[in-house]
Amino acid sequence: MKISRSTGYALVAVGYIAQYYREGAVLASRISKQYNIPLEYLLKILQQLVRANVLRSKRGPRGGFFLARPAESITLLEIIEAVDGPMFSHLQLAEQTNNEPFSLKMEKVCQQVTERVRDIFGAAKLSDMMGS
Repeated sequence: MKISRSTGYALVAVGYIAQYYREGAVLASRISKQYNIPLEYLLKILQQLVRANVLRSKRGPRGGFFLARPAESITLLEIIEAVDGPMFSHLQLAEQTNNEPFSLKMEKVCQQVTERVRDIFGAAKLSDMMGS
């Protein structure tokens, strides 16, 4: 399993916003400078998170980004899937091998692994990441 750079940036940005939410809206430029993330790239990622209802944004002088919901109700899976799309096994080994028994078994293991990873990320709440 590979987590994309975009997803890594999304996780960092949401974590930063959760950490500083009490101060009000967090500017993308602040996150960009803090973690050396290209601003235009970060803005695209943040907009994906807004569309997925992980973040909300506000324009204007007091604008920036906020969590759309409490950190307790946001999972790492939501953040990952907002950027990279649904997490599932893309393998079609059985189809490719005309249902060879080994390929059916391999495909089943890959599906189980994907389900477990989804379960782990789905159980990991943003609020759990914020504790010391």
